[in-house]
Amino acid sequence: MVTVDGTGGKAREPGLAVEDLSYAYGGKPALKSVGFTVGAGRFCALLGPNGAGKTTLFALLTRLFAAPAGRIAIAGFDLKRQTGAALARLGIVFQQPTLDLDLTVRQNLRYAAALHGLGGRVVETAIAEGLAAFDMGGRADEKIRVLNGGHRRRVEIARAMLHSPSVMLLDEPTVGLDVPTRRAIVERVHALCRDKGLTVLWATHLVDEVEPGDDLVVLHEGEIRAMGPVPEVLAGCGAASVAEAFQYHTKRRQPAVAGG
Repeated sequence: MVTVDGTGGKAREPGLAVEDLSYAYGGKPALKSVGFTVGAGRFCALLGPNGAGKTTLFALLTRLFAAPAGRIAIAGFDLKRQTGAALARLGIVFQQPTLDLDLTVRQNLRYAAALHGLGGRVVETAIAEGLAAFDMGGRADEKIRVLNGGHRRRVEIARAMLHSPSVMLLDEPTVGLDVPTRRAIVERVHALCRDKGLTVLWATHLVDEVEPGDDLVVLHEGEIRAMGPVPEVLAGCGAASVAEAFQYHTKRRQPAVAGG
């Protein structure tokens, strides 16, 4: 297996490890022997067109689906054998919004914290810090339904951070948002990686959400077509940009290798 880790330093325990993962719907393969790791504290973009298998992969990573074969480890904990410990270290933002529109921002976050068994001053501090990280502190007592889509997404990411996870999974978190709003959210999640050592797997079909310092996994038709630090992926196929590399790897069938 190739480790997706652009740090260039000494190898560490990966934040996320996926080994030989396959899944099918009624005999139709959705994922085919998918394997990659994301280094601790790294931002990895999972780039693939609609229907590539990204959402199926996330369903397996979050235990919504049980993987019939292969292995998933989150912060070193095996998802199948140590399910509780693995999921406790995971923060999740799904593609479909899940906030209660009739509750305030603060009420939504308190409810989520209670589900994690958190309460008291610890929760209030976590809520304040999470909202501050996304410039939402001044809107804590507004109902979700009055917020625009970008602000709702910020709340969902802050909610996913309440229990201080080691790994964050975000499935197409900027769908339907305008470009400036998307960029602002991407930049803030990158800041979480830098400032808190958070490991991020960011699923998207939008090439402009991938930054030069990121790690990259290109998924197409259920298979990994390329993976590695962005410069290596570009060099591996002679591409000048992520958009060009994405087009190359989603139009040509070839085995997945590091950087190409």
